[in-house]
Amino acid sequence: MSSAARHVYTIPAGIGFLEALAAGLLDETSGDPLALAGYRILLPTRRACRALQEAFLRRSDGQPLLLPRLQPLGDIDADEQLLAGGPGGGDESGALGEGFDLPPAIAPLRRQLLLTRAILKAGHQFGAQPPGIDQASRLAAELARLLDQMATEQVGFEGLADLAPDHAEHWQKTVRFLEILSKVWPTMLAAEGALDPADRRNCLLHAEAVQLKAEPPREPVIAAGSTGSIPATAELLATLAALPNGRVILPGLDRETSAEDWKAIEEDPLHPQHGMALLLKRFGLAPSEVEIWPDEMTRRRLGVPASRARLIGEALRPAETTDRWHDFAREADRERIALGLKPVQRVDCPALQDEAQVIALRMRQALEEPGKRAALITPDRKLARRVAGELGRWGIEIDDSAGRPLDQTPPAVFLRLAAATIAERAAPATLLSLLKHPIAACGVKPVLCRQFARRLDDALRGPRPRPGLKILARSARVEGEDLKKFVAGLAARAETFDDLIRRKKVRPADLLDAHVKLAEWFAASDEEKGPARLWASEAGEAAADFIADLAEALVDFEPIEGRRWPDLFEILMAGRVVRPRFGRHPRLAIWGPLEARLQQADLMILGGLNEQTWPPEAQVDPWFSRPMRKALGLTSPERRIGMAAHDFAQAASSAPELMLTRALRVEGAPTVPSRWLMRLDSVLRLLNIPPETLHAGIWLGWQREIDRVDEPKPISAPQPRPPVAFRPRKLSVTEIETWIRDPYAIYARRILNLEPLDSLDADPTAAERGSFIHDALENFLRTTKDGLPDDAYEKLLEFGRKAFGAALDRPTVFAFWWPRFKRIARWFLAKETRYRLDLIESIPETTAEMAFNLAGCPEFTLRGKADRIDRLKAGGLAIIDYKTGGIPTAKQIRTGHAPQLPLEAVMAAAGKFAHVPAEYVAELAYWQLKGGREPAKEQRVEDDPMALAARYRGQLEALITAFNDPAMPYHPLPDPKYVPAFRVYDHLSRRAEWGVAAADEIDEP
Repeated sequence: MSSAARHVYTIPAGIGFLEALAAGLLDETSGDPLALAGYRILLPTRRACRALQEAFLRRSDGQPLLLPRLQPLGDIDADEQLLAGGPGGGDESGALGEGFDLPPAIAPLRRQLLLTRAILKAGHQFGAQPPGIDQASRLAAELARLLDQMATEQVGFEGLADLAPDHAEHWQKTVRFLEILSKVWPTMLAAEGALDPADRRNCLLHAEAVQLKAEPPREPVIAAGSTGSIPATAELLATLAALPNGRVILPGLDRETSAEDWKAIEEDPLHPQHGMALLLKRFGLAPSEVEIWPDEMTRRRLGVPASRARLIGEALRPAETTDRWHDFAREADRERIALGLKPVQRVDCPALQDEAQVIALRMRQALEEPGKRAALITPDRKLARRVAGELGRWGIEIDDSAGRPLDQTPPAVFLRLAAATIAERAAPATLLSLLKHPIAACGVKPVLCRQFARRLDDALRGPRPRPGLKILARSARVEGEDLKKFVAGLAARAETFDDLIRRKKVRPADLLDAHVKLAEWFAASDEEKGPARLWASEAGEAAADFIADLAEALVDFEPIEGRRWPDLFEILMAGRVVRPRFGRHPRLAIWGPLEARLQQADLMILGGLNEQTWPPEAQVDPWFSRPMRKALGLTSPERRIGMAAHDFAQAASSAPELMLTRALRVEGAPTVPSRWLMRLDSVLRLLNIPPETLHAGIWLGWQREIDRVDEPKPISAPQPRPPVAFRPRKLSVTEIETWIRDPYAIYARRILNLEPLDSLDADPTAAERGSFIHDALENFLRTTKDGLPDDAYEKLLEFGRKAFGAALDRPTVFAFWWPRFKRIARWFLAKETRYRLDLIESIPETTAEMAFNLAGCPEFTLRGKADRIDRLKAGGLAIIDYKTGGIPTAKQIRTGHAPQLPLEAVMAAAGKFAHVPAEYVAELAYWQLKGGREPAKEQRVEDDPMALAARYRGQLEALITAFNDPAMPYHPLPDPKYVPAFRVYDHLSRRAEWGVAAADEIDEP
């Protein structure tokens, strides 16, 4: 056995790593409370350092204890190395020696902005359309990630030039683009007097290794829990393993792996032991030469049955060796394996919300046992947020220790809205979102700010007003002096930022300063200053730190176009995470896989076990193809999956109680179980242990019960029956159609007086577009009764412009509907030229009223407005209806669901239309005016108009009589096969709760 072997240990999977480490060190120091102070322990993360502190406290039973020096491996500090002395520790002048006098790490934001500058300067070389600053900033973030990746793996850019000739043209362009990193970036970095963070970390780790070799420490130095995935870390671990007082403790090394299997693991990046296999290869050790920490007694005292760890290790073996599962099945102790699986449960949930509720229930149950700790481990942040929300139903507050994106926190959203509101010139949706934000107060009481926001919500419905807060303050749509004064105050405060953001060239530092000052004023109330409200809470402090870093990074950045600022601000904020300083609950936790490393709880729940979630999907490298990565010396993208597999194996093996969960569907799409679950199922079947024995369906049963209502009482659909006195006695012919198809809509509009709200930023509705076209045609017909002029087309377009009015200022109307109107105009004039030969006269848009006095019913008045009534030379009247949307089908007309034209025929025959003599109706027709590829068409009603009119009159009289009965309800959609084209009251009638006909049973409207 090599000398290094005495200094490399492992805490096997199935044992709580930090608990075992703490117990071993306490045994080693024989309980001396002062002895540990001389130890130095290097751990992978800061969270692991905190968790080890807690483990020492638990193992010492609360007795006073001086803890060892705990340090994250990624945060080796040059100052600590200097204080430790050793070679290069300093000369007589006090200067730092070689390897220690390191420049600082460049700030991430500063690096991204410098790379953005480089991309913008070189942009014209990489395409006809140079990137804008927002696109350049996104590319800069990707380049920064590539810099870190290559520095972490200690791969240089020297080989780039040799890559391009052997690859496709687009890869050659990529390599030329990356000259920004190989040629431009080193000069920029030197000018900054800084190093890339990953390079600086590598230098510090290397310097630490050199110092340890030159002057081995007298006190024990232990590196625990790292697998050496970073080459610089692996170098330091190799140095420690060879020191007399150095030790390396590996997490979950499988010491029983055969040499042949270990060789396959070295070549398989998907295997959980792959990283440690490469590390041991560097050490020159076989797995069997690594000792267990600290002894078998500790293993039995701290661990769960080792058979579970053996089972999971076997399930995750390299793919090319899975034929040995049969050997394992023959030799395995099934009873022992079954014992190890006894505390394991698996739940396959129907959907993500069900999975969150099951996990929350299990964690809630854990609190019933005194002192029991439970943790959810998942990379799925949506699942984590849902679980935290579900625990809230029991008043349990819990944080996701993996954090949440800064740009999704309230202060960051408020900052983004403040910028967008000014950049978009007070666009209604953005302005209202800002004013309704919980942080907004705008110098008044927050409750008053919300009241102003609600009033503005009413005022801004419909087409967007003219842009700008100043114009809005003077707009007639803003009613009330107090509201006008409020909006004017917003405009005055925003003037400086508004001026900057409208400039073609402006310094980003000035934009940031004006942006922050405006946001602070937006946040200020009448009693509290803006900074106190905006920067409060952990998220507010994180946002303030981001602003400070950004201000420093932007100090000398070139001027940009002001309107680009909101996009640049949002891009620079992306990627920052807000993590809680302290867990809200002492016994429950939600961890990401990184935060969970080396940690243990009495109950561990591994959630989100679906492919592409856990394990994650292998990332597609935007810069290099797989052969190019291999040529450069970069690791395979699958290495990330292998690290995830190690996290899974460690957590699944070491938990005294374990629950595995997944969702069968996520956002409606079916999912594929994690490969680890499928492998585990396969091995269990070979062992004659049905995988179904792990499935704990009882949790799904309890989950279904959690929101179940005891003894539900079915309720019949609403049937509004207002008093007869309140029922309408005057309706138009179009409202009669609604009365037939959707009586509830008549109840809501004519009895409850409920009018639908317009949308914000609304384009003209279909009804408004129809009105524009109707008005243009009506005015044209009135002025051309004596004949069509030679410039008829130009005159019709002029009437169209007047009818559309201000709507033509809207881009969608001008680009979409105006060209359609032109096509309609051409069709209309061609039709009119021929059609007028058969007419005595044409009466455009005329109105009528007709009273119905039925026995036992109050008088009912039918109103109508005919688009056009023509007197025919052949005798009789022709009634024409212009339709800019759909037209009724022959079936709808025959079945009595399209009463408009037949009822107009009833009134025309009775002489009720102004300027139209009483005469029989000879023709009913629709002119469908859409303006598309087929601009328009004429559709005549085939049935005899007078017979049809008589039938519809009888139907109307029956309808009047029926609704004169107090027992007659206003049903929503009594016949789902004939629904109206526009149904704006469906959400009020709640008809969906009582079911409607299937979509394929519904006739077209």
